[in-house]
Amino acid sequence: MSTERRKKILELPIKIIFNEEGINFFIKSNKKLVKFKLADEIEQYGIFFDSFSPASVQKMLLINYIASIEISRPEFVSKRQEVMDLSKLITYGTLYRRFDAMVFTKVLESEVIKKWNRANPSGIIDRKTAISETYLNQTLEKNKALMQSLKQEMLRNLVAQVMQNDTLLPEEKNVQLFLAEKFLNNLRPLIWFVLTNFKDSDELLPLLNEIEVILQEFMVKAKIAEYLSLMTMELAIMAENSNMQNFAKARYKGTLDPMTVMYDPEMRKMIVEEMKARDQNVFLSWKVGADNAKAIAARERLQVKIYNKEAGFLDLKKSIDDTKGVKLKQRSLMEFYKEGPDENAGSTELGLYYLSYLSEECQKVGVHFESLVNQIRESNLTVITLNLLI
Repeated sequence: MSTERRKKILELPIKIIFNEEGINFFIKSNKKLVKFKLADEIEQYGIFFDSFSPASVQKMLLINYIASIEISRPEFVSKRQEVMDLSKLITYGTLYRRFDAMVFTKVLESEVIKKWNRANPSGIIDRKTAISETYLNQTLEKNKALMQSLKQEMLRNLVAQVMQNDTLLPEEKNVQLFLAEKFLNNLRPLIWFVLTNFKDSDELLPLLNEIEVILQEFMVKAKIAEYLSLMTMELAIMAENSNMQNFAKARYKGTLDPMTVMYDPEMRKMIVEEMKARDQNVFLSWKVGADNAKAIAARERLQVKIYNKEAGFLDLKKSIDDTKGVKLKQRSLMEFYKEGPDENAGSTELGLYYLSYLSEECQKVGVHFESLVNQIRESNLTVITLNLLI
């Protein structure tokens, strides 16, 4: 999360694919969209960036313009940090959206709004309430000091807990406090409009306390962003190594030892350049959106897909299926990552074991998780899918 604050630009070529709302917005703004053929062979409209601002992409995620984001390259190791930052950016964006939806529901169901609606049947506040964006922004600008006061009230207990937590380093405490504020800062303006306009209501404090409970819940869920970025990167490297070895076998007809490609920097660089010239890529895709767009209480779905030409599809599928429920030593994913695998475990096993950790952590915080492996026979692509329902 500290990376999200530090980096203004990520040097990572990406395709951003828009949903219907995003397409309509860009068409109305006279922005030209490009039609891309994605890894799954489906054509979609979007834009391409050689580099991008994380803040801009996350803003598009939060206002629900993005359907998916895709990157493709022969290797990911040289862009390891950028890929992990992108993964966390998307996961945090998904968490912010779900948090906002849950708080909005809590506000609409609160005694504050019920009392208002009973007294003002001709001006009720509900999901259909439309207030001019300009008027909202002007009102909130006037109430900035009050908004900050309400934020501090909702953060008071959480700040005390973080500061008293001796297991956290000073930088980790700062990251936690920054994240908590980020959740509140990304609430829709209508929520803040209600909170500031009913500042004198007797029912406001109980509502703030309920929002604080939801915030505490999402602070715990936020750990998933780190776990998922590690899992995604490990699977990407697995796919990258397999893709590189298969390319070397086919390109050099058995005259080049595929393992040499893995461990000889110059040979690896040569193979990567050849793969670039022939568009022999591994694809990483993130799909986002509500699980059921029409449902009021729809949960947010985040889907990560790794597409790769994988000769050993059945072996890979069996390996992943076999390790989904593996019970490991009681260590967190971060601890396991820092310590490294057991001596008898290879890099593939390391990546696969992460599935068990991610699944276990998701279960702890109420996030539904599943992992699948499929094959697109027409294009000889193996697809690893990680599904999260937040």
